[in-house]
Amino acid sequence: MFKKLLSLAALMVSLNALAALDINQASEAELDSIKGIGPGTSSKILDERKKAPFKDWNDFIVRVNGIGVVKAARFSAEGVTINHSTFKPAQAVKPTKKTP
Repeated sequence: MFKKLLSLAALMVSLNALAALDINQASEAELDSIKGIGPGTSSKILDERKKAPFKDWNDFIVRVNGIGVVKAARFSAEGVTINHSTFKPAQAVKPTKKTP
C-alpha cells in the first residue's frame, strides 16, 4: 500500500512539472486559467507580448502594469514560467520603466 501511495505522489509531482505554462506561449484562455490572472491582466500580458516576448521575470514585472514581485511569485507557484524559468525572488530587481 505504501509503495502505491508513493508511486501516486511521484506521478502527481511529475504531472505538475508537465503542466508548466510559459507566459510567452500561453493563449488568453490559458492565462485566464491561472489563479490571480483575470481578463484584464491577461489582456495586458498579451498586449505587451505582441511588442516583444518577455526576456525574463524582471522584464515581465517592468512591462506589465500591476505585476510585482509578490504576484510574480504567486504565478510561478501556480506553474507559470518565462522562457521555461521559474521566478526567483532573490534575483528580482524592480527596475523602473524607461520613458520615451
